[in-house]
Amino acid sequence: MGPTPAPPSEAVALLAGHTGEPTHTQLLSDRRGSRAWRVQGPKGMVVLKANTPDGDDVRDKVSEMAQEDDHLLRLTAAGAISPDYRVSAGAWEGGRWLAVNWIDGAPLWRAFALARGPEGDRPAVRPWLAGIARTWTEHLARMHASGWAHADVQPTNTLVTHDGHAAVIDYALACGPATDRRVPYRGALTHTTAPEIATAILSTPADTHIPAQPAADIWSLGASLFWCWTGHRPVPYDDDLDRLEKLATIAKGTTTALRDVRPWPFPEFEDALTTCLAPDPADRPTAKELTTAW
Repeated sequence: MGPTPAPPSEAVALLAGHTGEPTHTQLLSDRRGSRAWRVQGPKGMVVLKANTPDGDDVRDKVSEMAQEDDHLLRLTAAGAISPDYRVSAGAWEGGRWLAVNWIDGAPLWRAFALARGPEGDRPAVRPWLAGIARTWTEHLARMHASGWAHADVQPTNTLVTHDGHAAVIDYALACGPATDRRVPYRGALTHTTAPEIATAILSTPADTHIPAQPAADIWSLGASLFWCWTGHRPVPYDDDLDRLEKLATIAKGTTTALRDVRPWPFPEFEDALTTCLAPDPADRPTAKELTTAW
């Protein structure tokens, strides 16, 4: 193993005005052509993301990084996300970087660990689960009202804060009103891909942009909550299948019955999840409607 990659020095120097002189830097992830670090100083903490400079897909990752920054600026201007989220962005010798404020929360899968077992069947857990789902849905409702879909709704892009609220991150793949897209959308995490997106991927060339609609976010929301609460993905398939074979299974629109895999009964929660996973987008509730269903 080589040395731990360091964040771009150009970004760290610029961020010192926001965080103060960095006192601690931690590599959080290094996968799929991009890296993320937590950079902490006496005045604050940020997540700094940058493309991997020596990857095979440098051009695509640089474009994706620039695309996410553009999305953050436009979503902020539309009032869909907090103006406190984006910190700064720019170029470095290896490509592009982007910094956002640190959100102190646990990834959804880890946060739901107690709820996945029979010990989660207790009065305090029900409003906690419903509160996470409701605040997640409220965030999506603001995006959808602005003409945007997040397009990458999945467990790793949702953090649960200490007060039981959902915080949404990672807007690189978001789909909005503008058509000047740098990287075509071809779906995100396979396991939470809506059936209509799966169908479009299978029926169009690999360089065709598929504009995700808000209804696809709703299916992905239901899939993420289903998966993290039950421990089972809503569409069963063999992990040895390739991505296109998995998408073909998802495109059929059939999901596992929640009552067969739920860790314990929660009728209101189950009903809302089931409506989110309707195979026809027209049969799913809107995010605004869902905010009162949890």
